[in-house]
Amino acid sequence: MDYLTIDSLTVSGAHGHYPHEREKEQEFEVSLRVGTHLLRAGQSDALDDTIDYDVLKRTVLDVFAHETRFLIESLANEIAERILRDTHALEVTITIKKKEVWDNGVPGVCITRRV
Repeated sequence: MDYLTIDSLTVSGAHGHYPHEREKEQEFEVSLRVGTHLLRAGQSDALDDTIDYDVLKRTVLDVFAHETRFLIESLANEIAERILRDTHALEVTITIKKKEVWDNGVPGVCITRRV
């Protein structure tokens, strides 16, 4: 399997378990690793034979922009479901980090889902 990646995408949203996390938007860092077959794209040099990075980015931004979530696990799961449903992806690993929560350390989640 081959992989497309997007690293360190910064997105904003009012997500979190605690009320102060939902009162104003905070920054999150999102990274994606999307498993698919890229041989055809490598040979054809055609966007139709791969997964468009812009589609992946828009999916992440759309999930973060809609309803407020209590858990970043829920955000990650929604992103994974959409990518697996709407692209040629066979596997997706999503990492979400809450950059502004603590003054020392960065909490986050990393999930992998497969077709």
